[in-house]
Amino acid sequence: MSSIKKAPESNHYQRPNPVGGCPLTAALAAIGGKWKLIILYFLAESPKHFAALRKSMPGISQKVLSQQLHELVSDGIVHREPQGPVPAPVVYSLTDYGRSVLPLVEEVRVWGRVHMERVASESDTPTS
Repeated sequence: MSSIKKAPESNHYQRPNPVGGCPLTAALAAIGGKWKLIILYFLAESPKHFAALRKSMPGISQKVLSQQLHELVSDGIVHREPQGPVPAPVVYSLTDYGRSVLPLVEEVRVWGRVHMERVASESDTPTS
């Protein structure tokens, strides 16, 4: 008898929560990192093809964008819709669950703008 367990039939892979039972680390596991909030921000405007997302974020590699989208799809935040048989383009859009994150994305964007202004003003202030 084999001791190898079969993977569940679901497409959903749950990344481990590094601090069990902590909602903040659970949220960061799902939407944290350098690119996920930016991906959600661009998908909030409208559904986008992979190439359009890549063009919107010139600093991201194809591999990293693909990985980040895969994780967001796996978590039910983003919907992946192939437009025909392979290798047809794929359109990505936010799910209803993904749209529930948008107020947070906007708050982070607003805070980021204030932070950028603060850092810029501090660098303009001469020190004695």
